[in-house]
Amino acid sequence: MKRVVFLTAAFCLLSLAAFAQEKPADYSGTWNLDISKSKLDERSRIESMKLTVTQTEKDITVVPETKRQAPPDGGMGRGGRAGLGGDSTLTYSLDGKETKTELASAMGTVPVTLKATSAGGKLTLTSTRTFNTQMGEMTMTTKEVWSLSADGKTLTVEREQQTPRGTNAATHVFTKQ
Repeated sequence: MKRVVFLTAAFCLLSLAAFAQEKPADYSGTWNLDISKSKLDERSRIESMKLTVTQTEKDITVVPETKRQAPPDGGMGRGGRAGLGGDSTLTYSLDGKETKTELASAMGTVPVTLKATSAGGKLTLTSTRTFNTQMGEMTMTTKEVWSLSADGKTLTVEREQQTPRGTNAATHVFTKQ
């Protein structure tokens, strides 16, 4: 009898652990930035943005297309993304493991480490880029926390970017096309 109770309890715990491995929501689709509902960093100068997201059980691929306003000084301006792969296609593994890739940029090849985790109905995407400048090696880390509305038609992305210049935060609100 004790053995049956023990085996039943063990089975229940294993089943519970399997269900605890949360499967992320499906973020697939084409998403357009709603600038009026978003809280953007003033340095981003975003005029419009579209995300094309493809998701499988194993990974999620994000293809951003961003149109930016011209900087006031006519050059790259503060907060410019030249050479840092701002609109690069990134594919994150959904198994929680880090993946490494490289992006071609005006600054040469930039190594990028990607990680995705899912918890509490939210997907967290983290990318870390390390690149060399005249002042030495620098690292830029971007963390995005994605959440879907109950009807699946609104995607909210809480974005935090840490650079040697400091931390920038923004909230991007997208509507499904």
